[in-house]
Amino acid sequence: MVSRVMSSAVIGVDGFLVEVETDILNGLPSFTIVGLPDKAVEESRERVRSAIKNSGVDFPVKRITVNLAPSDLPKEGSSFDMPIAVSILLASEQIVENIDSCLFIGELSLNGKFRLTRGVLPAILLAKKLKFKKVFVPSENLYEASMVNGIDIYAVESLRDLILFLDNKKEIAKIESVNFEEIQSESIYDYDLKDIKGQEAVKRAVEVAVAGGHNILLKGPPGSGKTLIAKTIPSLLPPLSFEEALEVTKIYSISGMLSGNSFIVNRPFRSPHHTTSYVGLIGGSANPRPGEISLAHRGVLFLDEFPEFSRNVLESLRQPLEDGVVSISRAKQRISFPADFMLVAASNPCPCGYQGDSTRECICTSQQILRYRKRLSGPLLDRIDIHVDVPAVKSEKLVGDDNPEGSSKVRKRINKALSIQKRRFEKEKIFTNGQMSAKDIKKYLVLSDEVKELMKTASDKLSLSARSFHKVLKVGRTIADLDNAPEIKKEHILEALQYRPRTHDNL
Repeated sequence: MVSRVMSSAVIGVDGFLVEVETDILNGLPSFTIVGLPDKAVEESRERVRSAIKNSGVDFPVKRITVNLAPSDLPKEGSSFDMPIAVSILLASEQIVENIDSCLFIGELSLNGKFRLTRGVLPAILLAKKLKFKKVFVPSENLYEASMVNGIDIYAVESLRDLILFLDNKKEIAKIESVNFEEIQSESIYDYDLKDIKGQEAVKRAVEVAVAGGHNILLKGPPGSGKTLIAKTIPSLLPPLSFEEALEVTKIYSISGMLSGNSFIVNRPFRSPHHTTSYVGLIGGSANPRPGEISLAHRGVLFLDEFPEFSRNVLESLRQPLEDGVVSISRAKQRISFPADFMLVAASNPCPCGYQGDSTRECICTSQQILRYRKRLSGPLLDRIDIHVDVPAVKSEKLVGDDNPEGSSKVRKRINKALSIQKRRFEKEKIFTNGQMSAKDIKKYLVLSDEVKELMKTASDKLSLSARSFHKVLKVGRTIADLDNAPEIKKEHILEALQYRPRTHDNL
């Protein structure tokens, strides 16, 4: 008898339907899996064999062939254990229930228990899209699965429980979907703007960057507070919408970075070390996996010691910064991962870090400074909207009794500006000013004659590239939104121009 059970494979961040077909024939005992399985899928033979025997049912001592269709789609991971086991039991007529409208995904242990499995959320979303009636997942994936409503989802403890349920001998309660708004409570942040003394100009630049989704580079001497300021940014970010939370949780699910009792409700903040490899940052390997830029999707990617990253790693950021997606091509397949993040970079002005500092003398030679600055290419720096100097904090500021503005108050202003942008772009596929294309700028940014003349003069004197010209306009629009101004005024452009790097300074 040939049986068919439905499951799912993950390509990129999306689920793709896989049919698990099993044929059991008389002959010498064997167990073969075909259909481009990787090593983990091939090893499922031993897990499935032991799990079936330890679940109180018989493992057929015959010639068993399992086909994972379509056969040209690579299958990887341990998530096919559950559908393979069910398919064998169905082919050997130890299960007689009709399961054509069911989808199965889960890893088995040798004793028949189901383990936490990655890629469950994309599989459930696929099942809902294809109008399956039931989805069976491991009980350890219960919390992740509860994000999806509109489909019956069952969290199963063991293969034995699943067999009894399919034979109508035991009840398994359906997973109740969670109310996203109820679990998205007010977050407690480790860092707050009120803890930073001085640096008012830098705080303003960060506020503008967050309010418009702009990339920002912080440059200053060691100890000036660059890293601390960057770490306060999560306290300024707006909460994730439910759709955004699904996107981010899918990425963490396929990366195996979800714990059994959580999903992503806050915007990610990723801070990889400067020794991170190309694959670690961008994603890839033989079977492509998301890198740090995809794990930072809808959140922040913080690159401290920016020039210390490998040159080829930094240059690989250029395309994702423009497109919000990274495409990885391999001999077998081409995969795209979402990578719509806010880049926050921090850098010293020179190798010793004290060039231009009034408190300590720089000991670097001009050649050393030049080599250090050349680590960051012009095209990469041109893609960063806001460049701001972070000077050393004066001692009177550190010991002063002033009460800096807290993150909660700044966040309210940012949310108002973002709500203006949301209304502005409600008919587009973008959400912030920083995402505007040249076409969007022409459509949504109507400039007065005074602003046009100012931009022409600035472009000539500062030698702005076309990209930099548009960056100034986008930042100016964000500043206007923070002022609740319907049109971009001269003062908004003047402030935006202050955030462009000086032509004689590569940093």
